[in-house]
Amino acid sequence: MVEINSDNPAHSANAITGTRPGHDKESRMSTIPKNNSETVAHTPGRASSIGVWILQVVLAAIIAGGGISKLAGDPAMVDMFADIGAGQWLRYLVGALEVAGGVGLLIPALAGLASLGLAALLTGAVITDQFVLEQSPWLPLAFLVVAAVIARARWSRTEAVVGTLLRR
Repeated sequence: MVEINSDNPAHSANAITGTRPGHDKESRMSTIPKNNSETVAHTPGRASSIGVWILQVVLAAIIAGGGISKLAGDPAMVDMFADIGAGQWLRYLVGALEVAGGVGLLIPALAGLASLGLAALLTGAVITDQFVLEQSPWLPLAFLVVAAVIARARWSRTEAVVGTLLRR
């Protein structure tokens, strides 16, 4: 004998048809997305990946451009490194590291490592601006934050690259 619960019409219909709650045709169909906007809403990875790539390209252009001006001997850069007092060799080293970091940001396998290296370089720039040159460190600090965001976003690939290098 089948007991019918008249308080819940769905249970009554299920008891009569012999189906279990949640296993009838209507409940199965309700879990299928009705349009593509529902499936797109569940894929946040693509939008964030595009955003990180935009950050990488912009930071690469800015940092590499600064490195090129240091290597080319821009008078403002020569004067700034003279004020630092460590010698012009530091200008060449920082310029080369900036160009290498900018290029590395554009290579998918190296982007995470490049952003970590640039974060270290930018930390030095923040300290130098604040304590040696006695000027505002906000611009290199903003670039440092962007480099940190990129490093975090590319962390899994960075771990894979480092793991591959360490196994050799």
